[in-house]
Amino acid sequence: MRTGKKKRLNLSKFSFKRDKRSSKDEEQHSQIGGPGFSRVVHCNEPDRADAALRNYATNYVRTTKYTAATFLPKSLFEQFRRVANFYFLVTGILSFTSLAPYSAVSAIVPLIIVIGATMIKEGIEDWRRKQQDIEVNNRKVKVHEVGGKFKQTEWRHLRVGDIVKVQKDEFFPADLVLLSSSYEDAVCYVETMNLDGETNLKLKQALEVTSSTINEEEDVKDFRAVIRCEDPNAHLYSFVGTMEIGEHQHPLSPQQLLLRDSKLRNTDHIYGAVIFTGHDTKVIQNSTPPPSKRSNIERKTDKIVYFLFGLLFSMAFVGSVYFGIVTKEDLDVGHRRWYLRPDNTRRYFDPSNAPAAAVLHFLTALLLYSYLIPISLYVSIEIVKVLQSIFINQDVNMYYEEADKPAHARTSNLNEELGQVDTILSDKTGTLTCNSMEFIKCSVAGTAYGHGITEVEKAMAKRKGSPLVNGNGKEDDEHRPGTPRRPSVKGFNFDDERIMNGNWVKEPRSNDIQKFFRLLALCHTAIPDKDESTGKVTYEAESPDEAAFVIAAREIGFEFFKRTQNSVHVRDLDPVSGEYVERSYKILNVLEFNSARKRMSVILRDEDGKILLLSKGADSVMFERLAKNGRDYEMETREHVHEYADAGLRTLIIAYRELNEEEYNAFDKNFMQAKNSVSADRDELIEKVTEEVERELILLGATAVEDRLQQGVSECIDKLAQAGIKIWVLTGDKMETAINIGYACSLLRQGMKQITITLDTPEIVGLEKIGEKDAIAKASKKSVVQQVIEGKNQVAKSESEAFALIIDGKSLAFALEDDVKKMFLELAIVCASVICCRSSPKQKALVTRLVKEGTKKTTLAIGDGANDVGMLQEADIGIGISGVEGMQAVMSSDVAIAQFRFLERLLLVHGHWCYRRIASMICYFFYKNVTFGITVFIYEAYTSFSGQPAYNDWFLSLYNVFFTSLPVIALGVFDQDVSARFCLKFPLLYQEGVQNVLFTWRRIIGWMLNGAVSAVIIFFFCTKALNPQAFDENGKIAEYQVVGATMYTCVVWVVNCQMALAISYFTLIQHVFIWGGIAFWYLFLVIYGSMPINFSTTAYRVFVDCLAPTPSFYVVTLYTVVSALTPYFSYKAVRMRFFPMYHGMIQWIRHEGRADDPEFCNMVRQRSIRPTTVGFTARSLARTNPLHDKTSRR
Repeated sequence: MRTGKKKRLNLSKFSFKRDKRSSKDEEQHSQIGGPGFSRVVHCNEPDRADAALRNYATNYVRTTKYTAATFLPKSLFEQFRRVANFYFLVTGILSFTSLAPYSAVSAIVPLIIVIGATMIKEGIEDWRRKQQDIEVNNRKVKVHEVGGKFKQTEWRHLRVGDIVKVQKDEFFPADLVLLSSSYEDAVCYVETMNLDGETNLKLKQALEVTSSTINEEEDVKDFRAVIRCEDPNAHLYSFVGTMEIGEHQHPLSPQQLLLRDSKLRNTDHIYGAVIFTGHDTKVIQNSTPPPSKRSNIERKTDKIVYFLFGLLFSMAFVGSVYFGIVTKEDLDVGHRRWYLRPDNTRRYFDPSNAPAAAVLHFLTALLLYSYLIPISLYVSIEIVKVLQSIFINQDVNMYYEEADKPAHARTSNLNEELGQVDTILSDKTGTLTCNSMEFIKCSVAGTAYGHGITEVEKAMAKRKGSPLVNGNGKEDDEHRPGTPRRPSVKGFNFDDERIMNGNWVKEPRSNDIQKFFRLLALCHTAIPDKDESTGKVTYEAESPDEAAFVIAAREIGFEFFKRTQNSVHVRDLDPVSGEYVERSYKILNVLEFNSARKRMSVILRDEDGKILLLSKGADSVMFERLAKNGRDYEMETREHVHEYADAGLRTLIIAYRELNEEEYNAFDKNFMQAKNSVSADRDELIEKVTEEVERELILLGATAVEDRLQQGVSECIDKLAQAGIKIWVLTGDKMETAINIGYACSLLRQGMKQITITLDTPEIVGLEKIGEKDAIAKASKKSVVQQVIEGKNQVAKSESEAFALIIDGKSLAFALEDDVKKMFLELAIVCASVICCRSSPKQKALVTRLVKEGTKKTTLAIGDGANDVGMLQEADIGIGISGVEGMQAVMSSDVAIAQFRFLERLLLVHGHWCYRRIASMICYFFYKNVTFGITVFIYEAYTSFSGQPAYNDWFLSLYNVFFTSLPVIALGVFDQDVSARFCLKFPLLYQEGVQNVLFTWRRIIGWMLNGAVSAVIIFFFCTKALNPQAFDENGKIAEYQVVGATMYTCVVWVVNCQMALAISYFTLIQHVFIWGGIAFWYLFLVIYGSMPINFSTTAYRVFVDCLAPTPSFYVVTLYTVVSALTPYFSYKAVRMRFFPMYHGMIQWIRHEGRADDPEFCNMVRQRSIRPTTVGFTARSLARTNPLHDKTSRR
């Protein structure tokens, strides 16, 4: 049986033994029953009469957006919130009036198709959520009924107060208070990946008063208790409550709380009391919807639609004014427009009431010109983005085989934003690095141990031309001759024969070495797991760092092998006997690590009865806690810590102290009072007590672990830098570590001037010793402002040098203040790279918001841990790395990838393609609708704005839905201006998206003008060619039905051939959609024209009887199509030949077969490299070309 325990175990154990509390405790418990602490749960009595009065939530959980009753009204409301859809709804309603120039059915059907398609998509997505809900709600758990009998019951039937029995590897069905477990000491292990993304196991422990009474199922029948606790809230890591059993109250803490959707691991079963159900559970309380993100192109598309609305209203207004004037003139000139019968009309053409006629015509014109607005635009964009996301998910070049993780676009509405990223804000640990720690060096008693060479040291050696690295890229000191090669151990890359294999006993300060490694073996919360078949012990630790320390201690000879309820056991070498001895240490207290304390400690009693406080933490908090007689090695240790930081290593200070009985008893009393308090300032009380005992420490040394760079990080950063993307690193590491990691991954390079903003100045340090907070804050802010100004002046004096900005967390806090942040941002954006050290999660989010709002450009944040969630949600695009720290970053991201290096392909290939496709698609949408709409407008102008449509009702309605929609979808999914290979070979191509050159107002208006020119050519060529001479062999002239059908045929041909001219990369699907769309028009014309005349109206047999037999129809079509396409073809030919865009230049390279000509390719590629660029390519350029070319900074 496993008896390993985690850190909360011992605190809770000591808390629960005490039933008698002081008056202070009673006062703190007085909050129970007050506001925010009103929940009362009668355990094992869910059917009490007062249970119904409390009206607690059921355990049925619904995550769907709709229900069967609300789907139709709610979904329709969502659809008609869009202005374009609402407009088409209004025109559809008006089409039932006599104002409409077409039939109501032809107006309503396209709207139904478009809205229906979107509603079906939403319905399918919601149905999938419904299926997940059904699966979860129908899970079963054992629930106590009567007489100690348990019955399998569906989750949805659970009630507050029920006692449940959860088996190993089952999920908890609600929020439970742990009563007992299969272990004697009532502990259980919980996996919380579904809650916080963390993969390590958490240890929970029941109160002794409940675990001692519930051992078997039958014991539950007589169990009664009343739990009074906090109301439902979203705080995962806090819980305040009491349990009343008889006349005694027992405080409850998060140690007894088992959260819904957590999983029971390594424990046969537990018994628990249900306290929160359904939507009251903490996991559901935390399930707030992610922030709504819309792409810049989508926002701009809305503006274009509004522009077209303005154009539509202007056209309708001009036509109506003209119509009113001409109608009034009909009275004076004797009914010039006799065919309108103004003498026999009461409203529409009444010369005696011309203003009313003009108003009515305005409404008619709004209906008639509605085809300027592409009704299928938004649904087509949604379809295209979903298909693009599928291609991203299935890209084998972004599949990480080692972890079996492909890329996953979790949202599809930001695809084109991936092609417009101006700034990347990246976490370091686990994002640029592997977050797989290896113990590589240490400093003990002032002596440095460990011969390992880090990747940062290799990069530094290359930078300085040091012989540390040989010609083969391997360390000369990598393996000493005559030394047996050790087998590889994960987490341990330490090599020093002075202390390996028990040789530490020969060292001058062997006593300190023994204390150092014994501390590493004892001061942690790891759980040992022994494989019974091999006897090998592995460790379940809360962090990779902690695992590395325990493994290092084991490899040196201090093996932690067992943990019980109140003890840890270590097997180490006895220097006197030379034998390995098992030692037991009683756990008294564990003082937990958090980001504010930056340290963790354990208090133990050894076999001799001594009470020891063992502590490890960051140098920024540990050195100040050393005793005067405990600083013997401080100077040497500080030097070693700086050296380790220079080598890119993460360091912790190791120290201890001995406590006497009186001192410990006083601490324990105060600590238990703080721990048992039920108040808002509970954490502050605990912190105050721990501060008093974690002092007067004796320094032993420092550890150094390496977090290796991920594969391909340097190459990826180099490519992204060549693409013109600025890269910021936001990390919690020390400045020296961050700087050297920056060098290792080519974010910094030799010769780059560094602007460092820090508060480690003598003046600030002096004020901190005095402790005047106001004076410190004032002086710190003044210092930061002064350093920022000096940095801006330094940059302004140089035109071609590259600068790197490095700022620490303290300085960043002042730099982000309202009156300073603008100045700070101005400095940061002119630097090639920015590194923010010692950054808190909140600071990461604030920096991201500053860059996003200050630059008004697209920002991308990438991270792997829970501390990166704020940054990911704040950025325009959040990229989650599915790494060692769990899945919380992934769950909050827009796109998930397994390795940082995949960002190169995601942005430079998929990002560029998606941006170009969406931009071209939207431009083409407006082109084809303007082409169609302008022909309708000109025809109506020729008919004296009488409201007569140029085309048959169904021709109008189906233009956007069938005849021209599929080719544009194919463009959005399949088109490629250049191949993936060329996207990566010429990274500057990405700047087309950053600068938004393919979706500017100039380009959009240009496409609309192209559409207007095409419409004018189509209309006048068709009308002039068909009038007034005979149209067919019988001498008949072309009536308006024939003219309309001919014009429509030309429009379908022109817009589809225009698509063929605009496409750069043809696939079979595009050929089928383009030429098939044209063929479908002819097929439709035949079928529709053969229907009864009361349905087909003006299209009745128009093709079979009039158009098909007439040669002039084909001549006019051919001539018109060629003429309408000539302006665009001529413009494109001139532009491509004499003024090519960057993608055009690359297309020329491919066309001329010069893709493998290195000299020519380098000439083109040089445009993407600037002296202010980071990356090893820029470093190489800076070495060979000493910045003669004074190009402008990116």
